[in-house]
Amino acid sequence: MHSTHLLLEEPIRMSSILEPSRSSFFPAMTKIVGTLGPKSRSAEVISACLKVGMSVARFDFSWGDVDYHQETLENLKAAVKSTKKLCAVMLDTVGPELQVVNKSGNGISLEAEATVVLTPDQNKEASSELLPINFTGLAKAVKSGDTIFIGQYLFTGSETTSVWLEVIETQDDDVVCAIKNSATLAGSLFTLHISQVHVDLPTLSEADKEVISTWGVRNKIDFLSLSYTRHAEDVRHAREFLSKLGELQQTQIFAKIENIEGLTHFDEILQEADGIILSRGNLGIDLPPEKVFLFQKAALYKCNTSGKPAVVTRVVDSMTDNLRPTRAEATDVANAVLDGSDAILLGAETLRGLYPVETISTVCKICAEAEKVFNHELYFKKTVRFVGEPMTHLESIASSAVRAAIKVKASVIVCFTSSGRAARLIAKYRPTMPVISVVIPRLKTNQLKWSFTGAFEARQSLIVRGLFPMLADPRHPAESTGATNESVLKVALEYGIASGVIKAHDRVVVCQKVGDASVVKIVELAD
Repeated sequence: MHSTHLLLEEPIRMSSILEPSRSSFFPAMTKIVGTLGPKSRSAEVISACLKVGMSVARFDFSWGDVDYHQETLENLKAAVKSTKKLCAVMLDTVGPELQVVNKSGNGISLEAEATVVLTPDQNKEASSELLPINFTGLAKAVKSGDTIFIGQYLFTGSETTSVWLEVIETQDDDVVCAIKNSATLAGSLFTLHISQVHVDLPTLSEADKEVISTWGVRNKIDFLSLSYTRHAEDVRHAREFLSKLGELQQTQIFAKIENIEGLTHFDEILQEADGIILSRGNLGIDLPPEKVFLFQKAALYKCNTSGKPAVVTRVVDSMTDNLRPTRAEATDVANAVLDGSDAILLGAETLRGLYPVETISTVCKICAEAEKVFNHELYFKKTVRFVGEPMTHLESIASSAVRAAIKVKASVIVCFTSSGRAARLIAKYRPTMPVISVVIPRLKTNQLKWSFTGAFEARQSLIVRGLFPMLADPRHPAESTGATNESVLKVALEYGIASGVIKAHDRVVVCQKVGDASVVKIVELAD
């Protein structure tokens, strides 16, 4: 891996570091995925999260029932309406997640050098000597010497709230383990992770399918986060399932890479998935600590070159309980941006954290600062070189639009699109300026009723770095000419002016389709 992969512009004036961060209508080009839960589910808090930069709301079905999440989603809809800010919906599946079940909810104290038994008998009460789990095949999956990690949901790895176990022996369906560190497990549910061991459970469980076919269809989810994706077949199976649900045919699948199996089959998974989520919590347990950064850089590079969104998780864990991130966490966020991440996913920090709004705001500010020193010129040249020649027609138009925008120092790129593909291709080249994706609705019918497409495509842009969607008037057809195109462009420019990203005498690069031809033009604004 060459040193040029660290895309940092040089030199940086030391005095510039002390300049205050400037606020903007777009808090950062990098997007924020916020997990909604107990501390962030009211309409007031969600509105505040949207205002400071959240663009995708994640609903995690590892906990909470359908009614609970539906209530939260209704609050999200109210917040979107009041703030006039679009927000996409991501459903996160449970998948083959192993859990310790503590029905009483009482704290469980585990002492180092003692032993504890893991049993599939969920009727038994959890205690310091016995932990019931939701998997009957554990005794067959592990062997003496294997490592098992147990922690609170969205665990941080803190030695006081999570515990490392080493398998001593198996007794029928039970597993006897040595406790490696003292810890207190609090709450009713803990995640159990077995390091580098295959768990023979389906990636998309029957419970997941039930949630998707009911709650997912009802709410027309934009993204499906496929937990514990281990093979490309997992993605194909999920897509086949979605295709049968009608309303969810357009739902994008983000493969969540959480273990060694997913890492090993990364290239084939990337080909099948619409995007990738690097779940660094579980993966950080499977991998040696010194290898985690290497996987992140390699995976983000592969996602960037293929033009597929990449999302990084677990960046500011300490903000679950604190108002400021640690120095290491702040640097970690910046490095994720410099490595090429499209979005940052916040889990515990917004789900049960004390400061969900402040966390999103802080992460956005760090992202914005990192974006200032991102070497866009080097990135653009490398991407063009990687794509090679001959380019496809659409790829050529996208790269030309970005090249023109850089040369004329445009304030913004405006892209007319119906599928969203052209806008995503432009964003793939990481222009220095925002890309306003004007989604032109199309009329479609299922032979029973007429409806417009466009809302899906617009919301799905909300996870792509630098891409900011707006829905055009449906009275303007997808392939229009003359006056209709000019009127839509006028609305887009007015949106840019109101957003503060376009000023008088600024230049704007416009990418649009006129008849059968794709056109890139430069517009200079008057007073």
